[in-house]
Amino acid sequence: MTRTLPLLGLAALISACASQPTMKPVDNTMLPEAVRVPAGLKQTMSTTGVGEITYECREKKDMAGAHEWAFVAPVATLYSADRKTVGKYYAGPTWEAADGSKVTGKQVAVAPAAPGNIPLQLVKAEPAMGAGAMQGVAYIQRLNTKGGVAPSAACTAANKGQRQQVAYEADYVFYGS
Repeated sequence: MTRTLPLLGLAALISACASQPTMKPVDNTMLPEAVRVPAGLKQTMSTTGVGEITYECREKKDMAGAHEWAFVAPVATLYSADRKTVGKYYAGPTWEAADGSKVTGKQVAVAPAAPGNIPLQLVKAEPAMGAGAMQGVAYIQRLNTKGGVAPSAACTAANKGQRQQVAYEADYVFYGS
């Protein structure tokens, strides 16, 4: 019995460590300068968003008769490195943690990604709403994008108003002081 208790304690400790999400560290010096976070901030969280972006076929502004796929809104589930759901991302842009805290922001810059993928992005965050994981977030990067670009289907007067969802994936990296 005395041997079993220490082994159970060790097993519990190993299990607790294994359930803690690991953070993917980002080397900002390897990123395009436009999407680097300001010096002095530290990475506080890293998630992977998996979802879709909605586009709508609309007439081009200032070009009567010409049409294009226009961005409408994103929606994604945010996962930790160990693939546990930790929140959601949606129009605003808004990142909401599972604990109810959320942050919105304004795009500061973008940088090209590989062809066929939405651009990398840097967002300056507004103060967080609610206590929790999003508290203290100052900047958010969108990195390692996959997919999400406007549909390749034709956008013409015949399908004006039609909406299409396009699958995408991206890492969202959060920074604070």
